[in-house]
Amino acid sequence: MTAIERVRSGSPWEDVFGFSRAVAAGDRVVVGGTTSFKGSVLYGEGDPYEQAKVAFGTALEAIAEFGLGPEAVIRTRMLLTHARDVDAVGRAHQEVFGDVRPATTLMVVEGFVDPRILVEVELEAYRGASS
Repeated sequence: MTAIERVRSGSPWEDVFGFSRAVAAGDRVVVGGTTSFKGSVLYGEGDPYEQAKVAFGTALEAIAEFGLGPEAVIRTRMLLTHARDVDAVGRAHQEVFGDVRPATTLMVVEGFVDPRILVEVELEAYRGASS
């Protein structure tokens, strides 16, 4: 049976909703929806590029707990509240993953739990054959 490992980021919502920032099972490490909130502070308010950079940074910190870096990322998802922000968020994605080129999905959604959130990201990473 494959061991399941979990990483928490300290988000206040982790306890309220009962989730982990990242979960590793076998070869896969998945990072759930990540915004630019760190604790109760929203970074990059009004700036989709900055929110994306912070969110990707937090997601990468989670996979780093498993000894992985950006090169291990095989899938990303970006959810935006405004189509006008596609270029800004795409630029942030390119800066982080331009050499990695993971499979990527970008969606425009109606909104998030806090209306100041413009971007939410998810990652999936591959950590090689599990023992």
